[in-house]
Amino acid sequence: MTMATPLLAFIESIGVLGPGLGSWAQASEVLAGRQPYQAAPTELAPPAMLPPAERRRSGTAVRLALGIGQQAVAASGMDAAGLPTVFTSSSADGHNFHAICEALAQPEPLMSPTRFHNSVHNVAAGYWSIATRAMRPANVLSALNASFGAGLLETAAQVSADQEPCLLIAYDSDYPEPLRTLRPIPAPFGIALLLTPHATAASLARIEIGLSQAPSTQMGNAALEDLRRSVPTARALPLLHAVAMQSACTVVLDYLDGLQLQVAVEPPARAGTGE
Repeated sequence: MTMATPLLAFIESIGVLGPGLGSWAQASEVLAGRQPYQAAPTELAPPAMLPPAERRRSGTAVRLALGIGQQAVAASGMDAAGLPTVFTSSSADGHNFHAICEALAQPEPLMSPTRFHNSVHNVAAGYWSIATRAMRPANVLSALNASFGAGLLETAAQVSADQEPCLLIAYDSDYPEPLRTLRPIPAPFGIALLLTPHATAASLARIEIGLSQAPSTQMGNAALEDLRRSVPTARALPLLHAVAMQSACTVVLDYLDGLQLQVAVEPPARAGTGE
């Protein structure tokens, strides 16, 4: 199965935060096999781009989303305020949900206003607009385990239709027990992709996105494959691996049951010739 017209875009820059992966510069070395992968807790710093009051209120999902978004925008040299955005997450902030459930289970439930406003699915987009003063459209999606694929399709479609850059921010928070038993996401993981309609001198890759029923591409490293399988956003790892390897190839990413995303990747040396 293929799209009548595959979606074409160029990856201008990437942000990455996850277990043992702290930036695209470091992650690309790991994914290309030039450095060993060593799993470690995801490091999430309070977002310095937020005012102090909002910084204190930010939870795991917000820190993750803003961290990867800031990485991608900084690497591109573009103005975050001028970029339309697509946020996608399978279920947002698991730690905040856990705290809300604990509060509601008390004999006299008391709900913190901060907990409540951090529970809405578009909270990361709201904090991003505060931090960057962005006034451009922000779409916020969720498709459970297919959320990364839905976000990638939406972002590429916007780039194609509007002929302007668009920033994809895809992220998943882990869940504490007992919620982790039902939703076993073991670690926070996020990827930001800044897509553009045309190649630039800084382009990392050209991508063409279609639909497929072929088996998904797996990671050769067992630990990275486990990460790919256990965190919905990490379904993007084969795409990041292809970009890091800088060679022309096609990867198949998990999407819906029985329907995958097929992404043809070309390296920067060829990207400018394939518009």
